[in-house]
Amino acid sequence: MTKRDLALRISRETGMVQHDVLTVIQKTLDYMVEALAAGQNIEFRNFGVFSIQVRKARIGRNPKKTSQVVTIPSRKVVKFKMGRIMKSRVMKNV
Repeated sequence: MTKRDLALRISRETGMVQHDVLTVIQKTLDYMVEALAAGQNIEFRNFGVFSIQVRKARIGRNPKKTSQVVTIPSRKVVKFKMGRIMKSRVMKNV
């Protein structure tokens, strides 16, 4: 599902103008990115939690030249943990 697909579906169900729905979706995503960049967690009850995790620096090796060592710097990654309702609905199809 793309952002456009989501906007079309919401627009049909609510009767709102598609452009307005797209604007709301984009603003929501922008604020989520802003919060994550500031180090805040984003929690949607029964959906899930987005959080920032810092991966430590580590040593990597070139597979073609195993003697060549490369230092991989630490970095931030976004983690997502499913909420209870989402998990039960997604896992039901497994």
